[in-house]
Amino acid sequence: MPTQDIPIDESFTINFKKNGGKFLYCDSLDEVFENLNNIILENNWEDDAAFFYDTNLKDRFKSSQLKTDSSLSNCTYFITTCENLIANDGSLLVCSNQLAEKKLNEFPNNVIVFATTSQIVSNIGEGLREIKNKNTTKIPTNITTIKHFKMQEEKDFLSYGSSAKNLYLLLLEDL
Repeated sequence: MPTQDIPIDESFTINFKKNGGKFLYCDSLDEVFENLNNIILENNWEDDAAFFYDTNLKDRFKSSQLKTDSSLSNCTYFITTCENLIANDGSLLVCSNQLAEKKLNEFPNNVIVFATTSQIVSNIGEGLREIKNKNTTKIPTNITTIKHFKMQEEKDFLSYGSSAKNLYLLLLEDL
């Protein structure tokens, strides 16, 4: 029997959850804000500070009235975007646009990523091409993937040196 191709968004979702990520699908920005609030309540982060590297994203979430801090060491969670969502392995492609020149392990263990369905690509090669096409004058640096989302993950050869994160994905439908 021939193998059945599953849609790219479904493939991403399956692999992302397999990696230990928490996935929240949103039909509207209002639903994104509602789910963000639920994440904060669920984790008792109401009095904890969030870190934003992206000032445009910080402005977008201003209505959520989050406590923020510009010092990473004072923050419990990090709210960011990503370049692409990689379907074939369920990872998130990020770069200096999201991380500056910092390493993943310098950020809080709790990460909330805001992304859209149009950011889903089949594989990392396609994601890298999109980064190159979007940034024709200056290609970003510090390009990496976030793939391990289980905090108590056993250290095996494939995840050695990875920085596991407690990761929530707020995925907004935009197609």
